[in-house]
Amino acid sequence: MHITVILTTYNRCQTLATTMDSVAASMLPDSVKWEVVVVDNNSSDQTHEFVKHFSCRHPGRFRYVFEPKQGVSHARNAGVREARGDVIVFVDDDVTAGPMWLQNLTAALSDSQWAGAGGRILPERAFSTPRWLALEEKYALAPLPVFDLGPEAGQLAEPPFGTNMAFRKAMFEKYGAFRTDLDRCGTDLLSNGDTEFGRRLLDAGERLRYEPSAVIYHPVVESRLRKKYFLAWWCGKGRSDIREFGIPPGAECCWGIPLYMFRRLARWTLCWMVAVEPSRRFSCKRKVWGLVGQIVESYRQRQMAEAFE
Repeated sequence: MHITVILTTYNRCQTLATTMDSVAASMLPDSVKWEVVVVDNNSSDQTHEFVKHFSCRHPGRFRYVFEPKQGVSHARNAGVREARGDVIVFVDDDVTAGPMWLQNLTAALSDSQWAGAGGRILPERAFSTPRWLALEEKYALAPLPVFDLGPEAGQLAEPPFGTNMAFRKAMFEKYGAFRTDLDRCGTDLLSNGDTEFGRRLLDAGERLRYEPSAVIYHPVVESRLRKKYFLAWWCGKGRSDIREFGIPPGAECCWGIPLYMFRRLARWTLCWMVAVEPSRRFSCKRKVWGLVGQIVESYRQRQMAEAFE
C-alpha cells in the first residue's frame, strides 16, 4: 500500500507545527510507503517557510503544494491531483494525531471491499461542554467538529468528517472531485464539501468503514465555544444544504423560497421564545438560524437562475 496524507492549511503556521509533528510520528509497517502533501491554500503568513524548514528534517516525507484558489475543497482537490498514493488520507491543520492513527485508519483499505474509512474526531481532553448545548442531539457538537459513533468498528451508514477520513484514490477517478461550491472559503462558514463526497459514494453503493481506533484530537478554541459561532455555523450549514440537495421537487414557493420553510421558521421561533431550559432554548434558536440559512440560499439560487435566463 502507498498512502498520501493531504494536509490542507490556511494561515495557521503556529498550529500547523503541532499537526505536522504528530503526523510525522506515525508508525506504519515497513512495507507501507507513505508521504504527506501539505497544501497551502493561499496563506499570507509564514506557512511556506515553515513547511520548507520542517521538510528538511524529514527528507522525502513531506511535499509542499500551493493552491491559489481560496477554499478548502480547492485545496483538497489540489492534493488529490498531486497524490502518489493509492490511498488518500485527509487531515486539517489544527489537530493532533496519535502514532497509530494513520495505520488504524488505512489498514482496512488494503481490501478493495472498502472504498474509504473514517475515524473518530474528539475534542481535546480538557474540553468542557457548555450548559446551553443539548448533547442528546446527534450533531450537537458538529460545529467544533466532533465525530464519534462509539467504540465499535463497522460499516458506516453516514459519511465521515473531513479532518479524519481516507478514500482509495480510485474513488476520485470514478466519482470525481470535491465540489468547490461547498465547504469553507476564507471566513465563510459553508460546509458539506467533505460529507457530500462521502454521500456520493454511499449513494452509489460503495462501502465506507468506521474505525474508532483512528482518533484525531481537535482543539476547541474559546471563540468556537460561543453561541455566536454556533449560530453562524448552523446558518452556513443551512445554506450548504440547499446548495447540495436543492429544493424538493414540487415544493410550493414564493420568491424561490419553499413556503414550508416559513412555517418551520415560525414554529421554531415560537419554541425558542417560550423555552425556559437553556439547552432546549438554544436548540430551537439554532434551528431558526439554520432555516434562515436555507431561506437566504434559496432566494439567492432563484436570483442567480433569473440572471442567467
